[in-house]
Amino acid sequence: MVIFTASIYFNSPLNVKIMASRRNLKKNVNYIAGELFAECLVNSLLIPDTNKAKADALMTEVLKMQDEFVSRISHTEPGNVKGFYKKFRTDFNAKVNEIIEAIGNLK
Repeated sequence: MVIFTASIYFNSPLNVKIMASRRNLKKNVNYIAGELFAECLVNSLLIPDTNKAKADALMTEVLKMQDEFVSRISHTEPGNVKGFYKKFRTDFNAKVNEIIEAIGNLK
């Protein structure tokens, strides 16, 4: 039932900027977390045979993920900024893909 993958937001070859501003990065994280939360909510309310407890736990995990990654953006490492954002991107994409898989297995 999942329609999108979040890895396109950070790995798109059309992005001209090497490093986005923190503000835009926070907006992207909030947007992706909102989409994941909405997908969990739709699954729990509209799709029959969905485990409500798993959906609620997954929505909580999405909110925790959002808080964690927004706070990581706010507190970058001063010495190795490029490495920090590279690790941030890989961690974020891995977590989003993990949540997408969990949404697919809510039954």
